[in-house]
Amino acid sequence: MTTVAQGSWVERIAKLQDSKQYAELHWEGSFEDYLNLVRQNPRVTRTAFQRIYDMILSHGKTEYIDNKKKLIRYHFFSDERFGGRDAIFGLDVPLMKLVNVFKSAAQLYGTEKRVILLHGPVGSSKSTIARLLKKGMEEYSKSPEGAAYTFSWNIEKKGPDGTLHKDPRAAVYVYEQEYTVPGSDLARTQRGFFGRLRLEPLIAGSGVLPHERTLAAAREDRYRLLRATGVNTSPVVGLYEDESGRAAAILARLAAAKPTVDVCDEDGVRHRLWVVEADGPQADQVAELIAIAAAEPITIADGHHRYETALRYRDERRMSRSCEEDPAFDYLLMLFLETTAEPLTVLPTHRIVRSIGDAGVGALQARMPELFAVRPAGRAELLETFGGGMAVGGHGRFGLWTRAGGSLLQARRDAFEAVVIEGGPAVRGLDVVRLGAALDRLLEIDPAAVADGERVAYTKSVADAIAAVDEGWADADAAFLLEPTPVRSIVEVAREGDVMPQKSTYFYPKALTGLVINPHEW
Repeated sequence: MTTVAQGSWVERIAKLQDSKQYAELHWEGSFEDYLNLVRQNPRVTRTAFQRIYDMILSHGKTEYIDNKKKLIRYHFFSDERFGGRDAIFGLDVPLMKLVNVFKSAAQLYGTEKRVILLHGPVGSSKSTIARLLKKGMEEYSKSPEGAAYTFSWNIEKKGPDGTLHKDPRAAVYVYEQEYTVPGSDLARTQRGFFGRLRLEPLIAGSGVLPHERTLAAAREDRYRLLRATGVNTSPVVGLYEDESGRAAAILARLAAAKPTVDVCDEDGVRHRLWVVEADGPQADQVAELIAIAAAEPITIADGHHRYETALRYRDERRMSRSCEEDPAFDYLLMLFLETTAEPLTVLPTHRIVRSIGDAGVGALQARMPELFAVRPAGRAELLETFGGGMAVGGHGRFGLWTRAGGSLLQARRDAFEAVVIEGGPAVRGLDVVRLGAALDRLLEIDPAAVADGERVAYTKSVADAIAAVDEGWADADAAFLLEPTPVRSIVEVAREGDVMPQKSTYFYPKALTGLVINPHEW
């Protein structure tokens, strides 16, 4: 038996360790430290799809010609890092399609699936592909190029600089946003106030009205975040009406004082916040403001998933803390906006139809007069009409762009009256609903296929929608351009008990995340 001195074993073990790498992989710092990292290397904020696409490209690729077709072999799938143990051969075309899905999502062209189904016969390397991606991301995240960061919450403690603290008295938080409407030179000021809303179920007769369907995956994502943090860092946005103008006047008076917070974000939006105590010198104005907002049902404008998540969290907490009086989890953070005194900005979300091919585009154009009056329109006219930020929707006007050119479409009222559309008058009059009915009739893309996301992608940029079709990104063949959904229509749809299709509204600008934090536990 060979005897090895104790010191030798320690030395051998030490040589197997990499203290520098350990320190890098276990880095911890404050949020400001993280922001400094972002300033030095903005790539650390990439989305998951951007990371996985960059990871694949980091291994290199080889282009070659096979039967007059240009193909790409991505070296990542050769598994050279692990000696080829999981190497995949003979599947370059399917792998190209898979990488194109990642590329499309990385470039924000609407592929938003959390789960990608790999479908094929036994032995077609589905499990191997999943295993390669998993261990590839594990290795990539350990490299400087792929470094990823997560966070932990420490709500109960306050830093020495006073960054985080609980306000000692009940208050409303008057909020002002100064911004320029995207695609225009129009400057607007939007005022509202943050407060807590008592949760109500989204049923008939409720004081809270939804206007949008939610998705299970997104609800689960918000729920896991709420369970992990126990707080709202972003508000649900609620709409109320006050035709008297009293609420707007109160907000203007309260916003005349020096703000507690005054910051400008990267989009050029100025955010100002005033903390107004409910029992302070402005108590009467605070009480009147709350009474005005509470007079009629609140319509959820943005944050449907957060609202439904808060209901689930409340119901679960009641099971374990049923005796608690007026618990914090019975409420959630809401930004209350009044709809009549000043215009709110709602941006459209354009539809990109995929995988219909040139033959499908030709058939679409041939059948378009069944539902629309059609006239040719060039790229510049479509960009100006639908990208200028000043259009008002609800009149049945659309743009269409294909690689064969563009058109302006005007919905024919008589034709759409013959189309069966479920719901009340408000929802049937929405442009986005009319377009959905047209896709179903002309292309056999029904609402289920639209919700699935395979046939239709989304973008808020007219230029990006047109570019996607021109370049054929993610098999894009046609882009339908829409005008914004009017705020009045959103409220009417909710009051009639209907909901809109997904991606019908995009309220701009968004409230600044973390400006006001609402705990669900005291």
